[in-house]
Amino acid sequence: MRTRATAAAVLGALAFSALAVPSAQAAGSVSTSGTPYTLNVSFSNFKIAKSVKVGVGGTVSTPVSFTLTHGSDVKVTAGDFFVEPFLYRGTFGDDSTPQLFGDDFATCKVTTSTTESCTATIDIRPGDGDLLNSQAGTWKAGADAVAFNGQDPTSGQIDYSKVGYKEQGGLASTLVQRLAKLTVNAGPEPVTKGRTVTATGKLTRADWQSHTYKAFAKQPVKLQFRRAGTSTYTTVKTVYSDAYGNVKATGTATYDGYWRFSYAGVTTTAPVSATGDYVDVK
Repeated sequence: MRTRATAAAVLGALAFSALAVPSAQAAGSVSTSGTPYTLNVSFSNFKIAKSVKVGVGGTVSTPVSFTLTHGSDVKVTAGDFFVEPFLYRGTFGDDSTPQLFGDDFATCKVTTSTTESCTATIDIRPGDGDLLNSQAGTWKAGADAVAFNGQDPTSGQIDYSKVGYKEQGGLASTLVQRLAKLTVNAGPEPVTKGRTVTATGKLTRADWQSHTYKAFAKQPVKLQFRRAGTSTYTTVKTVYSDAYGNVKATGTATYDGYWRFSYAGVTTTAPVSATGDYVDVK
């Protein structure tokens, strides 16, 4: 699980997030004292997509937005004031809870004397071990803010009593889902009107730990048909994928058109529909 690479790793010893720490500090030469005080800020109006579909490689970035409300004593425009959103799965505040962050801090714009409108992205890299298969499903959103108040977090000399920090969870929720793939091949082509069309395909989904797509067994998959010249698919029947993810179903050839398989998805796995396969009816 990738940890925060942004503003408060300096506060990592106290379970806070943050700025990359120089190698000298990482070697144990950091001199710290005091305890951070609770920063007078809060977060609200958090917006995120209902679901985030994640495959086996690359970077999946999901945009978020939220409102930061702060007291008059907080210098939100200072160069050492940082805000970042994150996702977590499990209990908020538990050190063992998996978390996902963005590569950059949020960008915030002043809207009133006590509020800012913030935007950011949360970046997921499944190929780097960001996710386990067991972590698919509902994740909750949170955000934090840190004010160093003139202290240099890279100096190795930190008086935490002068550092303000606040994090807040339960701001929103989203589904982080394993990306699914579905194929179809329908035939014979062409087919005589009234005869049987047979469609075969395979349902697989991302395995975040092996970084490959593996069979998704015992799942309901719909065989659907769309007549040529129309835009709507109609369900013909529902079948189930076998132990290897294979699906097979038959229908009656009545009109020229497209045959496909469609999977509605579950909490852990995204819905997917195969690209329709055209069959000419003679």
